[in-house]
Amino acid sequence: MASEISTEDAIVSGTVSVLLPLALPRPYDYKVPAGVQVRPGSYVIVPLGPQEVIGVVWGEGTGEVGHNRLRPVTEVLDVPPMPEVLRRFVDWVASYTVSPPGSVLRLAIRAPGALEPPRMRTAYRLGAARPQRMTPARARAVEVAEDGCARTVRELAEEAGVSDGVVRGLVDAGALLPVDIPTEAPFPDPNPDMPGVALSPEQAEAASLLRGHVEARRFAAVLLDGVTGSGKTEVYFEAVAAALVQGKQVLILLPEIALTSQFLDRFERRFGCRPAEWHSGLSTRERRRVWRAVAEGRAPVVVGARSALFLPFSDLGLIVVDEEHDAAFKQEDGVAYHARDMAVVRASLGQFPIVLSSATPSLETAVNAEQGRYARVRLEARHGVAELPDVTAIDMRADPPERGRWLSPVLVREIQKALEAGEQSMLFLNRRGYAPLTLCRTCGHRIECPQCSAWLVEHRFRRELVCHHCGYSAPVPKACPSCGAEDALVACGPGVERIAEEVAELFPQARATIVSSDNLRGPAAHEEVFAAIEAREVDIVIGTQIVAKGHHFPWLTVVGVIDADLGLENGDLRAGERTFQLLQQVAGRAGRAERPGRVFLQSFMPEHGVMRALVSGRRDEFLAREAAARERVGLPPFGRLVGVVVSAPDAALAQKVAREMSRRVPRTEDVSVLGPAPAPLALLRGRTRLRFLVKAGRNVNIQSFVRAWLEDMKIPNAVRVSVDVDPYSFM
Repeated sequence: MASEISTEDAIVSGTVSVLLPLALPRPYDYKVPAGVQVRPGSYVIVPLGPQEVIGVVWGEGTGEVGHNRLRPVTEVLDVPPMPEVLRRFVDWVASYTVSPPGSVLRLAIRAPGALEPPRMRTAYRLGAARPQRMTPARARAVEVAEDGCARTVRELAEEAGVSDGVVRGLVDAGALLPVDIPTEAPFPDPNPDMPGVALSPEQAEAASLLRGHVEARRFAAVLLDGVTGSGKTEVYFEAVAAALVQGKQVLILLPEIALTSQFLDRFERRFGCRPAEWHSGLSTRERRRVWRAVAEGRAPVVVGARSALFLPFSDLGLIVVDEEHDAAFKQEDGVAYHARDMAVVRASLGQFPIVLSSATPSLETAVNAEQGRYARVRLEARHGVAELPDVTAIDMRADPPERGRWLSPVLVREIQKALEAGEQSMLFLNRRGYAPLTLCRTCGHRIECPQCSAWLVEHRFRRELVCHHCGYSAPVPKACPSCGAEDALVACGPGVERIAEEVAELFPQARATIVSSDNLRGPAAHEEVFAAIEAREVDIVIGTQIVAKGHHFPWLTVVGVIDADLGLENGDLRAGERTFQLLQQVAGRAGRAERPGRVFLQSFMPEHGVMRALVSGRRDEFLAREAAARERVGLPPFGRLVGVVVSAPDAALAQKVAREMSRRVPRTEDVSVLGPAPAPLALLRGRTRLRFLVKAGRNVNIQSFVRAWLEDMKIPNAVRVSVDVDPYSFM
């Protein structure tokens, strides 16, 4: 595949500016030794103090330091240079997120060993010589090798149907000559001409519009807005095929590793092979293989999590962001960025289209589509004979569960009906473990994490209390740690384990399984449980948000949401939007084939606008009300927010620095700064946290304000100041 930027062939001599993957404010200058060729984007090893580190040539030297005082580049690595468009992207992300460019660069070279020379193995190719004694077995091996392909001893022996000894005899006789080939298997080329599923007229029209954007070879952001089960994936696969026909690489971003199993199967059915994968579940060796193949243009399609956005694509021609509304696309540790928004920037810099796909678009994306910045392609109907499910809100004040239980009698009856019909049910509760709180009946003590201002969650199957923020765990105590009373600790509230316990009591003959990140570790575990559900080896699925989206279970007809009000309990500006999106996605799991679906929302607030919108199916009206409410007070997407968190292991030190920062806030009418105030999670991993919230109008350069505010602050080493532009979490 051709390089994206032709100027990459320019050779830099004299001095170069090298960006290092460290939290440094700018690149450093180094001199180029005589006879060494360095290009913009070259990966190099350079000295930094007593160490040697890997960096990327960002351009010619700045000349700020005299040539004689500069240290030389140690080595130029044998790797395709980082494309100019990726270097510009790194700079753009750093500027937007108010992060050191080196911290962003670290995201782009986070593949241990990928920059080392590829490992080789010995294979053999047929030479001109022939052995004096040609046996029938040797003749078969020679005949196979005549195609000129290099094979290992074992591969040639298997194809020719002979022993390894026969092949080694040909090697000893000089008939087979050794050659070095990479140890890593190449990625197969997807076949864009393979026929996909038959598209409906509505789907075919949508696919044609997406293909048109790809064939135009220019930037366009397109919202693929389709109801759950409408076949959005099959539609954007046609855009993927169009990009492959052009010889372009494609990146498909998925929000979670749990979505990859069924998705990869669908991709293979459409294109004849699986794409390259990129996510946290890969081994170090596989990450090295994928990174190198992407850089060399040998990975035509990559399906990955948010970090795949920083892979060094040699000729990227299309990005698809599936489930674009999902909060998992927001990176909150280190460099805080939203992969959906940065993907739009990446497509703009590369001048190619991006498809944002969702049944419940984020308000930001919906507003961009309404205002004409994004194109919009709609899919109003489910694929085939499937219809959208009926949604009912169960008023828990009128139909409460039995004492000590959590399932309403209405929902229990519906699950029983599904079991009698041989159908499947799903119970959704976005709470892991057995119970979110353990307290003492004697003194009222609530067991908290010693490192975080959060309650410990009981995991009864593991007999542990766990903090879901820092990972702290401890055995469930026999006595109250405060008053010492024995047998006084009680679990309060339900988690999925507690719901599973109730299901086992109510439906003893039913086959139930819990789907949660606690009991599914790695892609293989996800694949196994979802395959079992699809094969009807499970009657009742009890799950967290892992089950909410991306899965197709033809026999699943009943969905029950145990605590539909759960997401509305916090003060997050997106609480209503997120709750609607999550519950709409959960509801979309029901009735995706011939059997009609029924969805039941257990709620103490059935009159709430979110519940009314879900029951009525009037999504666009709900989004319009949300947009109007935010516009009135200048909140995103009609205003700008930046979260600034000060944290330190010592509470007094954190408060001192926060007070000093408060005194140094630049005075301007365009920006207001609220705080400092204790963060909702005031203690996290042993660090006291104080939060500022910076608010400005849509057209204000809020990043410049934050830089001017923070650049002269002398921050003690024990204190961290983290900046989150466009925050999604306010914890």
